[in-house]
Amino acid sequence: MEGTHTMPETITPAVPPTPPVPLSALLAREDLALRQIAGPQDPSIVIHWAHTSEMADLYPYLLGGELLLTAGVHIPEAAGSGTYFDDYVARIVAAGGAALGFGLAPVHDTVPPALAAACERHGLPLLEVPPQTTFSGVARAVWQLMAQARLAELRHVTEAQQSLSSAAARPDPVPSVLRRLAQHLLAHTVLYGPDGTALAAAGREPAEEVRRALAGLATVVRPTGAPPPEADRATAAGPHPSGADQAPAPPSAPARPRPTSATDTAGSAHLAVYALGAGDGFVLGVAAPRREPGDHTIASVAAVLLSLLTGKHHSGAGAGRSSALVRLLLGAAPEAVAPLLGEGRWTVVHARPEDQLPDAVAASALGAALGSPLVDLAHDVVRVLVPGGRAPGPQDGWTLGVSAAVEPREWAAADAQAARALARARATRSPLVRHGARPGWEDLVPRADAEAHARALLAPLAGRPALAETLRSWLSLHGSWDRTAVALDVHRNTVRQRIARCAALLDADLDDPDVRMELWFALRHG
Repeated sequence: MEGTHTMPETITPAVPPTPPVPLSALLAREDLALRQIAGPQDPSIVIHWAHTSEMADLYPYLLGGELLLTAGVHIPEAAGSGTYFDDYVARIVAAGGAALGFGLAPVHDTVPPALAAACERHGLPLLEVPPQTTFSGVARAVWQLMAQARLAELRHVTEAQQSLSSAAARPDPVPSVLRRLAQHLLAHTVLYGPDGTALAAAGREPAEEVRRALAGLATVVRPTGAPPPEADRATAAGPHPSGADQAPAPPSAPARPRPTSATDTAGSAHLAVYALGAGDGFVLGVAAPRREPGDHTIASVAAVLLSLLTGKHHSGAGAGRSSALVRLLLGAAPEAVAPLLGEGRWTVVHARPEDQLPDAVAASALGAALGSPLVDLAHDVVRVLVPGGRAPGPQDGWTLGVSAAVEPREWAAADAQAARALARARATRSPLVRHGARPGWEDLVPRADAEAHARALLAPLAGRPALAETLRSWLSLHGSWDRTAVALDVHRNTVRQRIARCAALLDADLDDPDVRMELWFALRHG
């Protein structure tokens, strides 16, 4: 075995996505009684798992980051006089092994001095494993320390998420989120605008070269069309800290896809940038003295919150919606404020989740799916005002009622149409019901005449909205007591009583199909 291996170049181990365990933490376990007898005693040395093997050449089988445990079964008798130990240790180091543990039983009573010397030369920590400590006990300790590290990481991330969410609800949300993020990461945080200007910052101010490097790194994730910051323009001819070519592309060159995040270092500082929103050009920058597990997750949460705070609903479109709301509250007509929201016709959607009451997150998600930010969350119904050019389709987990496309002055009527369509959808267990917009027989009668006739015919029900709505639902569901009860959320006996009351007040035979048809047309125009 001696001298038979060609030594490969040492590679950086592709360690697994598990929390690293400091070797010092394993040595501190009194129940293991491990003792380091050779190699560097650096507190930054970590291990990612423990592996037991008695093979003489482990290079092809190691992934990197292992604490390798051996009892020396593979060691030949004449190993101390040749290069065996040197080759053995060199191959472990080349494969990315983190440390070597040597068991004193049952083969060897002491650690071979030549092995300790080889570990010292190659910089591999060598641990003495006493006879009373089993290799499985060492491996179990490693996994316990990993579990503790993972739990601490999750707790840290959870606390940071809650803290950042609370900061986003403050009157000054953007500076508050940046301050909380700086506190949790012990970092300098900054929000860059689409033109590269630092709009807000928090945390200890870093050195000038770190600030410039962070601003330059932000250009890696900023959309191509956004202008570079002053720092970038000043250093465009020099090398970029991440190695990216910052020369402007010619106008005819196609836009290159940009990453949503990037990392780099500047001296001892760890840099990270995150693109916000859907390509609006805002970027979150973080410069920290160190990078801990979970930091990327925490920064990503902050990036999502800042995306919501800096998104389009805070730009011109959001200002238009705010102005429209104020004008409506001050008495303006819908058709007067509609241009602030968009042009054309509109559709009203009423929706209910299938399994539970809606919440704000579900309502926002539904609005996004339907392509409209105009969402109203009531107790059990979500209403969405959708531009008429979009045809709302079925949504998984929701029951929808959709109105006809109307002009702004008919928003109230469309709201009633959507409510009735939702009631019918729930009664018929359909995922979506649209209000009938196809021209029918009633279109042959002038609207004014139809409305006058409807008022006269339904006059006995005036002031009794519960009776009118019950009659409308009952007729739309072909006289089904059960389906009407489901649509109105009442008992079927209540439906029977109300229909009987309607028949008495209207002095009409509701079993007559002609009477039903006339009443249905009247209710549509009433």
